[in-house]
Amino acid sequence: MKMLLLGKNGQVGWELQRSLLPLGELIALDRHSSQFCGDLTNLAGLADTVRAIQPDVIVNAAAHTAVDKAESEPELANILNAQAPEVLAREAARSGAWLVHYSTDYVFGGGGDRPWREDDPTFPLNVYGQTKLLGEHMIDWVCPRHLIFRTSWVYAARGGNFAKTMLRLAQERDQLKVINDQFGAPTGAELIADMTAHAIRQVFQPGADAQALAGIYHLVASGCTTWFDYAQHVIAQAQRLQPGLKIKATEVNPVPTSAFPTPAQRPLNSRLNTARLQAKFGLTLPAWQTGVDRMLAEILPNP
Repeated sequence: MKMLLLGKNGQVGWELQRSLLPLGELIALDRHSSQFCGDLTNLAGLADTVRAIQPDVIVNAAAHTAVDKAESEPELANILNAQAPEVLAREAARSGAWLVHYSTDYVFGGGGDRPWREDDPTFPLNVYGQTKLLGEHMIDWVCPRHLIFRTSWVYAARGGNFAKTMLRLAQERDQLKVINDQFGAPTGAELIADMTAHAIRQVFQPGADAQALAGIYHLVASGCTTWFDYAQHVIAQAQRLQPGLKIKATEVNPVPTSAFPTPAQRPLNSRLNTARLQAKFGLTLPAWQTGVDRMLAEILPNP
C-alpha cells in the first residue's frame, strides 16, 4: 500500500508518521517539502502531486486550525479547509484512491447537552467551522471512498497544549480562572493516529465490504469534562507524578465562556457520540484521563 500524508509536522500528522509506517510505503509532506507539493494553498501543485505519486490512500492532516485568526482571514481558511480537500477528493476519485480527512465538532452549533451524532443537523458558529463543514461536503460529493474523522480538544505531547499552559500558569500565578461551561473530551493526537491506521487497515482487509465503511465518524476519547475540570485534573496528576512540583496557584476558579471574549464564538457542547466508529471498526475508545495522564508522564521531567 502506498500512502500520501499531508501535514506531517502538525500534532496529528506527526503521530501519523509513526502509526502509518507499518501499513506500507509512506510519503509524508508539509508545506515546505521540495520534491512534491505539500502546500495546501497551491491547488494545482496538490493535484500534480497526487497524480505523480498515485497513492492508494491520501491522508490529509493539514488545515487552517487557528480558530480566532480564521475570522480575519476567511479566504485563506476556505482555501485550506474546503478548496484543498476538494482537490484531493477529485484526484482520489479519479485514481480510485481513498481519502482520509479530519474535521471538527465545530461543525455543530454547540447547544444542548447530548453528544452529537454524525447525522445531527450542523450549524457552525464561526468561520473555522463553516469552512471545515464545506470541506466535508466537497469530499462527500466527489469522492465515494472517504473516511472523515470529526474530533475535538486535540492535544499532543509535542508542541504547545492546554495542559502545558495550565501547569506553567499554575507555577506563575496565585489564582487561575478557567472556563467551566464548555464540555468535551480531550483527545490525544496519538489516539487519533492509531485509530486512523486501524481504520485504513480494515478498509483494505481482503474480503472487507470497504464501501460500507466509508463515511463520517466521530473520533474522540471516552467521557467528557470541562476546561475547568480538565485543568484541575492536570494539576493534581502532575503533583502525583512529581511530588516536588511547586504549584503557586492556591485557587482555580470556574468562569463562564463570556469571561474570555474571543473573535470566534465557541460551541458550549463539544460532546461527540462515537458509537458508530466503535461498532463499525470494532474499537474501544479509552477514557480521556488515560491519554492525558500518559502525556503528562511523558512531558514532566523525571523527579
